[in-house]
Amino acid sequence: MDAATVARLKAGMRYEAERTAPPEGFPKLPVIPGGRYTDPEFLALEREHLWRRSWLFACHTDEIPEPGSFYLFTRTGSPILVVRGKDDTIRAFYNTCRHRGAPLVKECRGRVDGLVCGYHGWTYALDGRLVNLRDKRDFVGLDMSEHSLVQARCERLGNWVFVNEDPGAEPLLTHLGLIPEYLEQIQPEQVRFVDRRSYHVKCNVKVLLDAFLEVYHLKSIHQNTVDRFLDHRGTSIALWPRGHSLMLTPNRRPDWQDPGTRGMRRIETATEITLSNNPSFNFYPNLVTPVDATGNPFILFWPTGDREMDIEIVWFAPDWGDGEPDPLWETRIANFERILEEDTQFAEQIQQSVESAAFRGITLNYQERRIYHWHEELDRRIGPERIPEHLRVQPRLAEWISR
Repeated sequence: MDAATVARLKAGMRYEAERTAPPEGFPKLPVIPGGRYTDPEFLALEREHLWRRSWLFACHTDEIPEPGSFYLFTRTGSPILVVRGKDDTIRAFYNTCRHRGAPLVKECRGRVDGLVCGYHGWTYALDGRLVNLRDKRDFVGLDMSEHSLVQARCERLGNWVFVNEDPGAEPLLTHLGLIPEYLEQIQPEQVRFVDRRSYHVKCNVKVLLDAFLEVYHLKSIHQNTVDRFLDHRGTSIALWPRGHSLMLTPNRRPDWQDPGTRGMRRIETATEITLSNNPSFNFYPNLVTPVDATGNPFILFWPTGDREMDIEIVWFAPDWGDGEPDPLWETRIANFERILEEDTQFAEQIQQSVESAAFRGITLNYQERRIYHWHEELDRRIGPERIPEHLRVQPRLAEWISR
């Protein structure tokens, strides 16, 4: 992040803190139709055109550290096996034998020397090639080279591994646009895996994701935690192409430091923006990461049904060398869980409300524009022509997207 970018971001926070109204020309945002959270046909379109055609975080390279190490990713409903090959290349395959569809691994993670179907013994190399099968004599004319495992797209941002079921998707780093440039300061190729935890919540995935795209709620539910050190009125927002965005919230005091991070290893290349503020990125569609010099979580929002979801938190830290992560991480994670409890406290009741006759839609203000931006991108990915007219969002933010 160069000096000009830092200066621009600081100026944006000053402007937000001093303004008395939304900027001139900012459009009134139409109500987001409530059916986008409940309508079965709309949610089916969302599953097909968003979740199975997006770059999604799967795992960190530390979770598959040696040849044969694998991680089974199932968050889209498809079984995708992320495996490190003998050539040290990380690839992704559907966990689906080319014979009759049985799985090659049943555990969520582990290590194997090769991939063997437990049903009939078809055997694959770690690069996906079919290398052996039982009773070859009975498969007359079978071309083994045409029966390799089916690959899914698998690419990396530093040590973070992403997958995509769309074979025609643009490359990950192209898709992320400005995000990799902004994150160079925290050295994604050096960060280490610390912890992964998942929490089940009984609401549509968008109900909770919306909350992490704004800070309008800080004074209501985070009075004794986040609101004590973040000034939500100074929050500057950048909307980027493809649905991505940045929300930059200043610390109330430039010299403030989270007590839970004191004594922890810090990334020396972190910029002033990260040291004195809270930059929170949204990798569209479902990854939110508030970046800090001492490490960062990936906050991941996964639908598990139309009315339920998992929020998964994966923690990363600056490289600490050999041994285990700093014991201070246990306190850091426990502190975050208290904040997470505040964020999720109303989720189930909101879900009951969105299914009631009282819920007509979502009325957003200027501070909440990231939510509208998120929904505009969803319609672009589904294709507005596929969406019933009464469930579409009306495009309003094109002129407010930074390119």
